[in-house]
Amino acid sequence: MNHQEIAEILDQAARHARPTTQLAATHQIDLDAAYRIQNLCVGKKLDRGEYITGYKLGFTNRARMEEMGVHDLIWGVLTNSMEILNQEEVDAKRWILPRAEVEIAFRISKDIEESVGLKDITSYIDKMALAIEIVDSRYENFKFSLEDMVADNCSASAYVLGDWIDLEEDIDDLQIHLKVNRETLAEGKTNAILSNPLQSVVELSRLASKAKTVIKKGQIVLAGAATASVHFSANQSIEAQIEKLGKVSFKTK
Repeated sequence: MNHQEIAEILDQAARHARPTTQLAATHQIDLDAAYRIQNLCVGKKLDRGEYITGYKLGFTNRARMEEMGVHDLIWGVLTNSMEILNQEEVDAKRWILPRAEVEIAFRISKDIEESVGLKDITSYIDKMALAIEIVDSRYENFKFSLEDMVADNCSASAYVLGDWIDLEEDIDDLQIHLKVNRETLAEGKTNAILSNPLQSVVELSRLASKAKTVIKKGQIVLAGAATASVHFSANQSIEAQIEKLGKVSFKTK
């Protein structure tokens, strides 16, 4: 099976919310090949008229990275079809086995064309917002390897943004709560994101530069999970809170 065929399988699994078997277990796929397959999957979305709204980062929690035996962050692509409005009600059937994660989103204020250091990264960001990312693996039983996950666009599925506020640099020790039907199921601190959420944009600039990808003005960056992911299903309310950043939520039917 070639890369195009694998991309087609993953694309159809996502479009129809029907899981597929793990692919890297039976096909020789290294990390570079996984990113090529990811690009092919994103290309199918663009061919259908979608456009790129930003990027997401994975393994921004160092403990999780070590647990998975991973030595670098991974990244995926967000498109406009993935955006859910704050407090919107959505059909849970659009996903296979969805999970919610609390994140911070950053809005890019000018094109990032090269790797940028932490001391300069705020020159490229004008706003930040509380966000919920919805991850949903296209593989059966949420079982996959690193290469499977990257090929599957790092499980990117949807995101919800709170209100944009002016960027603050002191955001590395804020309290987080993730609630389902008003019950707190996950909590933590923002310093779980690489000790400083802004570091995620630094790392993305490095990864994107290596891949000759420009992060464009107006696009968003989801900095990575600040809490454990929480499974949700139909007829539930999912709400995230971060100290100083407010609340964001959505409902399922």
